[in-house]
Amino acid sequence: MAIVVKLDDMLYARRMTLTELAERVGITIVNLSILKTGKARAIRFSTLEAICAALSCQPGDILEFVPDAVEGGAG
Repeated sequence: MAIVVKLDDMLYARRMTLTELAERVGITIVNLSILKTGKARAIRFSTLEAICAALSCQPGDILEFVPDAVEGGAG
């Protein structure tokens, strides 16, 4: 996976539960859980904005791009 979701880290840092974040953002716990586990295929900017506002963070604090490992190696 090229995009890693670090929502758990932000929730832990802010001492906030997934339930509390869902209430503040106005989305279901199920949808937030799908995002948290990295199973989401997309996220609306409005949802990302609401999450960032609730957690007082930047999008880069929640989402990280990790390039795929190069296969084959040197040789």
